[in-house]
Amino acid sequence: MSDQLVRVAIVPNEPAADMLCALLRTEGIRCMRRVTDVGAGALDGVAPIGSREVLVNAEDAERARELLAAGSS
Repeated sequence: MSDQLVRVAIVPNEPAADMLCALLRTEGIRCMRRVTDVGAGALDGVAPIGSREVLVNAEDAERARELLAAGSS
């Protein structure tokens, strides 16, 4: 991953973030997920519950958003 990461989605939990990353990876887009600061302090990020953000390289952000939008319809 480059130094220029862009958030393309926020999801309610780790399994949802894993699903989105799997979709993006099948299309050749590298991604990562991490605990987001939405709801900061909730369980201090130590549990697999809580909001996650999905990040991609900046140059892949537009395509990733298109794929995620298509997947949600």
